[in-house]
Amino acid sequence: MAKKRGGYPNMGGMNMQGMMKQVQKMQEDMLKAQEEAEKLEFDVSVGGGAVKLRMNGKKELLEISIDDDLLDPEEKEMLQDLLLTAVNEIFRKTEAALGSSMEKVTGGLNIPGL
Repeated sequence: MAKKRGGYPNMGGMNMQGMMKQVQKMQEDMLKAQEEAEKLEFDVSVGGGAVKLRMNGKKELLEISIDDDLLDPEEKEMLQDLLLTAVNEIFRKTEAALGSSMEKVTGGLNIPGL
């Protein structure tokens, strides 16, 4: 296909330089959004507040708080279940928030690895 004057075929009149500038801007915006997301902190509480977790945007677990009443050896199985539920919930909450912030930058494009 022959190159049209002032642009490339099927690019809606956009020249390659303009497209590259847009890609570079998107990359910069994504990096900035990722840096901002890493500063965020997420909290989750399960079992009526018996187990609480705090995680940052880097997906690092920062804190686990366990109510004293759950430290009874007879409550071991319940504590394990609550911790499992809390960890899974905070990962879902973190992923949803981070995915939402990246979607704003990419305009809904599905970019692998983000």
